[in-house]
Amino acid sequence: MTGKAQAAGAAAMPVRTAAWSWWADLIASAGAFSVLIVVALWVRGGGVQDLRGWAAGLTSLGRLTGLVAADLLLIQVLLMARVPWIERTYGQDRLARWHRVVGFVSFDLLLAHIVLITIGYAATDGASVTSEAWTLVTTYPGVLLAVGGTAALTMVVLTSLRASRRRLRYETWHLLHLYAYLGVGLVLPHQLWTGADFTGSRAATAYWWTAYIACAGAVVAFRLGLPAWRTLRYRLTVAAVVPEAPGVHSIYMRGRHLDQLPARAGQFFQWRFLSGPGWSRGHPYSLSAVPRDDTLRITVRSRGEGSEKVSEFQPGTRVLIEGPYGRLTAARRTAPRVSMIASGIGITPLRTLLEELPYAPGEATLLYRARSAEDLVFRQELERLSADRGLRVEYLLGPRGRKDSWLPAGFGDDARALLNLVPDIAQHDVFVCGPDEWMQSVVRAARQAGVPPERIHLERFTW
Repeated sequence: MTGKAQAAGAAAMPVRTAAWSWWADLIASAGAFSVLIVVALWVRGGGVQDLRGWAAGLTSLGRLTGLVAADLLLIQVLLMARVPWIERTYGQDRLARWHRVVGFVSFDLLLAHIVLITIGYAATDGASVTSEAWTLVTTYPGVLLAVGGTAALTMVVLTSLRASRRRLRYETWHLLHLYAYLGVGLVLPHQLWTGADFTGSRAATAYWWTAYIACAGAVVAFRLGLPAWRTLRYRLTVAAVVPEAPGVHSIYMRGRHLDQLPARAGQFFQWRFLSGPGWSRGHPYSLSAVPRDDTLRITVRSRGEGSEKVSEFQPGTRVLIEGPYGRLTAARRTAPRVSMIASGIGITPLRTLLEELPYAPGEATLLYRARSAEDLVFRQELERLSADRGLRVEYLLGPRGRKDSWLPAGFGDDARALLNLVPDIAQHDVFVCGPDEWMQSVVRAARQAGVPPERIHLERFTW
């Protein structure tokens, strides 16, 4: 591409509009409105009047907490159903954070529902709490299933605590987390069969059946159907595995109709390689090269059990895909100048953006952090971009200077060092990728250097 063509491309740079914000507000409002509908249905069913009595009041609060918990469980499922327009609006990292918060709140309300209903029923029947609990489990339709569902959800919640996640591999955590679908599926039916708030009015029945069918349909369509269709359509297989750096390999894959795959530079897929035991565990890897008509490339650093097998993949190994996902794309760009700040294998999505984005010589800067020159990935490709397109590259090598710093030793203050490296960075879009704590340090330094928050773009892949 000539300098003239680059300048023209930069002039034609896509500019974000307020449309995505309007759509985001609409989706968030719909979620909040669903909770209001549930509360309104409880009020219409006499929930407030029942609060005047002790036993009836406990039972009424138990109904309310159960209804809100059920609604939040469905919202939680919808957040991670990979609905394309929701995922494109918020990004997987934000959806994952909301999923986590909504999940803990819904679980707490579920526990409150169990306690309040049991005590309320016991007070009404003049029975002990333990005998009433036994009666509920053994005689009420669907309650035994709900106990099993609650046990599954409890396991998911416990393994989602930070202390537990530190001790689990991603692959193990991801597999255990799938039990949330089983838990939701077992918990909800008893409300349809025995809950007066579900069956007491046509409006309530219509609302809950619509909500259940919509959520189940989203999971079937976008977590199962769409990935299966794309896997069958594009028929990806491993073409070659190439070492890039110590413990780092690139996987080249070939397929058909890849020119029609709706993937952009900066996005990632969930990959499953049919290479033997463990193939069912999905691995989130970003594209490390702009998609070609017949080739895709990802680059993986060996860390867990799944990634350590990458170097052993044989040509012809079939690949299952789920995606593309992610908002770290050219669509986020708002300014003519860009700075990319990467650490380690975080270079992969930024390298693809540097290949795809339009920019004139001198308009793009890459700050690449690594422990040593041997750990640099794509060095030859980056230097080719520097020679051909005028990309400015700065390698920041060496052990970290301070625990809360994104720089190697010897740079001093983070924000001042960033301004020395990129004096006009306040006028740049800043794309960041690397370990989560490291990215937080970069964001802090960029904000102190004057970069507006809406010009800082990153996605967190922590789980």
